[in-house]
Amino acid sequence: MRQQIEAFLQQLSTEKRFSSNTVAAYRNDLLQMADFFQEKGMQRWSDVTHDLVLGYVTDLKSRGYALTTVARKTASAKTLFKFLEKSGAIPNAPIEDVGSPKVAKNSPHRLPEDLIRDLLRQPDKYPTPEAKRDKAMLELLYASGMRVSDMMSLDIDDVHLNGDSVSFAMKDARQRSSIVAIKHVPTLKKYLDESRPQMVHDKAERALFLNRLGERLTRQGLWQIVKTYARQAKLNGEVTLRALSHSFSVNTPKAKA
Repeated sequence: MRQQIEAFLQQLSTEKRFSSNTVAAYRNDLLQMADFFQEKGMQRWSDVTHDLVLGYVTDLKSRGYALTTVARKTASAKTLFKFLEKSGAIPNAPIEDVGSPKVAKNSPHRLPEDLIRDLLRQPDKYPTPEAKRDKAMLELLYASGMRVSDMMSLDIDDVHLNGDSVSFAMKDARQRSSIVAIKHVPTLKKYLDESRPQMVHDKAERALFLNRLGERLTRQGLWQIVKTYARQAKLNGEVTLRALSHSFSVNTPKAKA
């Protein structure tokens, strides 16, 4: 059973390009499930029945796992069984009608303006190009309310300065754009004119926000930056990327389709 799990994880890593952390989470969930079935005498995935799967989910709940954890483990199981069915290891997935616990989604909360100001002040303590980049990113995320993934995928060609405003072309099927008043992102032009040229190593690199290697900064990299400034401002636990992007100014023009 473990051999099929490893084959599935290999597919997630190579074909789906899941991160190592995500693959590790899948491995923990699926090995726990395999152990449960083997304790019940099952040696092959084709031996697993619908009732056994229900018993596994019931066992998770009885152990006191949070609903979010049970839902994640159930989703992991469903994905594995689909893989096994598609590969011919089992004739039918015994989990098709096994429901996952419904988990209420927390609505993103708006961060207080004084907290935002404290966070935005942190990069000003440093004279480095990276600090100017950080200030520009925080201002843009707060002023536009755009998704973090959209901001990190921006290229310099997607940014258009138009007098007292700046527009950003989004890379998705809806062909959206976001318009922000220059006064809400005052550091962006300084970053483009002064800091980014110092950070770029390859002139062919078009990413708007760069890391220390001169390559596109990732979402994970941005989160590390935000956590560092939040810690310096003694705001630990209060600031998340989701909360920050949903705390945009009410006076900022909305994204246009």
